[in-house]
Amino acid sequence: MRADIVPGARFPDFELTDHTRTRRRLSELQGIDPMILILSRGHYCPKDHQQHLELAAFYPKIAVSYTKIVTISTDNILETNEFRDAVGAQWTFLSDSGRKVQQELDIQEYTDPHHNPMIPHTLVLEPGLVVYKIYNGYWFWGRPSPEELRQDLRAVMQKVRPDWDLSKPGLHENFEGDKSLHYPYKAAGK
Repeated sequence: MRADIVPGARFPDFELTDHTRTRRRLSELQGIDPMILILSRGHYCPKDHQQHLELAAFYPKIAVSYTKIVTISTDNILETNEFRDAVGAQWTFLSDSGRKVQQELDIQEYTDPHHNPMIPHTLVLEPGLVVYKIYNGYWFWGRPSPEELRQDLRAVMQKVRPDWDLSKPGLHENFEGDKSLHYPYKAAGK
């Protein structure tokens, strides 16, 4: 991974084609919420299938927790859709068949010249594509479990949500006014 992609840094706002053939920016997909970003080898990898099956089972919790999830793989659009369908994913998959992400992040998996994938990573991003945590998933045990993601996302939410603790002084009074400290934070321009 590129040396400047570290916790606290802003992740690049890549624009790629999604599984519906629509061009999408990561920032657009994230909105104002935290995001789990999976940089995947793709459809052919059994480790990626297992990780995505676990995430698909975890997805109902992700969906109700104001958190986004996106997968980027080096698969073409057909393979992207087959992979997404095979694991039962309900989130956006982006195709990077041109290997833009792989090259810009310097994560080519040189041990597999046949598929030329990227080294799999899972990133937990704060709003604004700010890196909170990076997991290197070259080996399966390097990938985060749903429980590790839950703990990371709890820490992120505590950090970025001013209304995390509703008993915090001033929150109730603010809610009676402009609501700028309460999700979705529109009055504050967040």
